Amino acid sequence: MGKKQNRRGGHLYFFVACIIITPILMYGCSATPAIKEANDFSSQGDYKASLSKYEQIIAQYPTEGDRVLFEMGLIYAFPRNQQKDYQKSLECFQKLIKDYPGSGYRHDSEVMISLINDITSKDKMIIAQQRQSEIFEQEVKSKDKVIITQQKQIEALEQELESKAFAIQNYGSADKILIEKKERRLTLISKDNVLKTYKIALGGNPNGPKERQGDKKTPEGTYVIDSRNKNSPYHLSLHISYPNGKDKKRAKELGVLAGGDIMIHGIKNGLGWIDRFHAQFDWTEGCIAVTDGEIEEIDKLVPDGTAVEIRP
Repeated sequence: MGKKQNRRGGHLYFFVACIIITPILMYGCSATPAIKEANDFSSQGDYKASLSKYEQIIAQYPTEGDRVLFEMGLIYAFPRNQQKDYQKSLECFQKLIKDYPGSGYRHDSEVMISLINDITSKDKMIIAQQRQSEIFEQEVKSKDKVIITQQKQIEALEQELESKAFAIQNYGSADKILIEKKERRLTLISKDNVLKTYKIALGGNPNGPKERQGDKKTPEGTYVIDSRNKNSPYHLSLHISYPNGKDKKRAKELGVLAGGDIMIHGIKNGLGWIDRFHAQFDWTEGCIAVTDGEIEEIDKLVPDGTAVEIRP
């Protein structure tokens, strides 16, 4: 393991050394005037002009091809070169090895290829880690937003609970039940103040007033709570005084039975686990349904004789 690290360290040292001695190599005694010109461009920091000159040299002086390819490879990999391109650097060194197998630059080119591959591999790893970090930061921000939203919802619910508790404490039992069929909403009212509202389910044929027995319509009109059944098959029930005089008259004119047994009740015994999902559709025979927990609450707040107004 230690040898491997020393080897890599030696390669890295050679890579740095190559960068440092590149200007010296470029001014070697055996350099042609054209190479010296390319070297001048490089030493002045004009790497683009230097590379362009080297490309011309390869065509004009084939015997200098391996040296030119090596120096071009160094320029492409040079850190100060703003147009640094590791891929092109690799191509130069690889071409040198392929086309000039006996070149004195072969070994150094192989070292440079190994170093560049190591660098690009680590670069890819760093980029991947940066992307993962960015994704993680986005997920954290997204979760923070969810938490903030949930906290606001909790605060709103707590405020609503506090408000309802205050209303019940100060106004006592309900003196009116308002049922709005279109909104599927039941509201408990005391002294013109709203105590609480509930989401409800209605009869399976909810539009319009109840006309006859078995039409699965929920009545519309003014009634009272006239009794209750704690042993109801639908977990408690408060009986609504349907039919009133108007309902009886309409049924008589139609020559039908008005029907009865209209209740505010909970969910059928044994199915209480459905809870609030029951209100996703209208399923009763004409009654008004809430959850088991809600009917228990309503039962405590609504005495017999409480007015019931059912609106379309």
